Amino acid sequence: MDLSPLQLDILRRLADAADGLLIPALAAALGADQSPVTAACAPLAEAGLIEVQSREFDEVRLTEAGQAAAAAPLPERVIVAALRAAGGSCRLTELPNQCPLSQSQVGQTLRWLTERGWATKAGDQLQLTDAGKTLTADPQADEKLLSRLLAQGGAARRDELETGGGSSDPALKMLSARKFIAIKPRADRVARLLDAGRALLAGGVQARRTVTQLTPELLTEGGWRNVAFQPYDVTLAARMLHPGKEHPFQRTLDKVRRVFLEMGFSEIVSPWVESSFWDFDALFQPQDHPARDMQDTFYVSQPARCELPDAALVDRIRAVHEDGGGTGSTGWRYRWKRELAHKPVLRTHTTAATIRALAKHPAGSAGKYFVIGPVFRRETVDFKHLPIFHQVDGIIVDPHASLATLLGTLGAFYAKMGFPKIRFRPSFFPYTEPSAEVYLWLESRREWVEMGGSGIFRPEVTQPLGVQHRVLAWGLGLERLAMMIHGLKSIGELYFAAMPWLRGTPLCRA
Repeated sequence: MDLSPLQLDILRRLADAADGLLIPALAAALGADQSPVTAACAPLAEAGLIEVQSREFDEVRLTEAGQAAAAAPLPERVIVAALRAAGGSCRLTELPNQCPLSQSQVGQTLRWLTERGWATKAGDQLQLTDAGKTLTADPQADEKLLSRLLAQGGAARRDELETGGGSSDPALKMLSARKFIAIKPRADRVARLLDAGRALLAGGVQARRTVTQLTPELLTEGGWRNVAFQPYDVTLAARMLHPGKEHPFQRTLDKVRRVFLEMGFSEIVSPWVESSFWDFDALFQPQDHPARDMQDTFYVSQPARCELPDAALVDRIRAVHEDGGGTGSTGWRYRWKRELAHKPVLRTHTTAATIRALAKHPAGSAGKYFVIGPVFRRETVDFKHLPIFHQVDGIIVDPHASLATLLGTLGAFYAKMGFPKIRFRPSFFPYTEPSAEVYLWLESRREWVEMGGSGIFRPEVTQPLGVQHRVLAWGLGLERLAMMIHGLKSIGELYFAAMPWLRGTPLCRA
């Protein structure tokens, strides 16, 4: 095997230690940190050049209370001194006045005074015993242990703590009961050179620097020939990382945009606050239609009114509503009111954008347009409805377009989005004829879910705008599509800040 310089140094150092070395001692002898030495020993042990054994032991460490006790006389010695000053006896309630201890500290120390045999309690009196009267300043076994631990930095091996020729267990038991020390199991790792390692050293093995990546310097200077590359085990468990990423719904919107661009459409935009003229009137929706009531539409108070386009276009729209204009239709047979067309609304559909694009479309030419954006309706919130949601609207202007073209385009779009199971149901909209609702199969609920409406714009919509070609149109909800893509049971889950779901949602799907 290729040895790094550190690994070769480890072998050479262990060759001089017949009984092996503790890893901390080995690291100190090499002048290296313990972590890289431990890491370098692992492959040496796997190759059978060294062995690393664990030796278990108990570590005794001073607690915060133990450190305070080691730095000052024990409370029982303080009480003994106070009793001596009081003539050998004192009432318990008077002791705090005779020594720097509180009443609670005196009460906590009584047990240790009696266990040591330094004092006895008779009623409310505390009296020194003969042992207490003759007590010297020489430290007891537990006091020696406290001082020794303090001198060794607050911790030591249990087998090293021996008192005057005997076991330290009684003193340790007392200190542990008083919460002055904590005893925890530990393990030392000892590295020892094996015969295979000695043979490798005897053969004059040389070290090669190990690197983890190929750098420009290694390439330009040719150093890559003289180094060993650290292998990686890609099957090992790694820490889960959660890098920043786009919200799953935003990725759905981006994919919808990408699919329509791939299909040859041009993207358009329009304002969120729209005039009733573009949102309703230009779509041949009558001014007394229920969708224009306050309970269905959000009207805007500021600005109080919106500007209308040129008077000629407005007049053609008025005529279509009242008597059909020159379209051959009878219109809606009511008196169209200009003031209602001025009213600003939060757009109820993105079809307002495609109508604006249609008004600017060059006469006699073909084209394909789409828009993605939020729309606003007074919807009752449930698992598939929200008052604010996103739509993708699109139109195809083409003299050869047909209903089959429309259904085929929508089928291709949903197939690209991963939903080939689609169906259409005849429907009615004021501005398209024929009209069809679009449905996708939602496997989690085992039902068909409406995605939006589609159809062919009526002449009452296209002719006032100067468009003579047939126009295919659709408006599709995107929250429902995202709900199905990400396996959600409710549209509202798209907007909840559920971090486990946001972190776990994959960036791409097969």
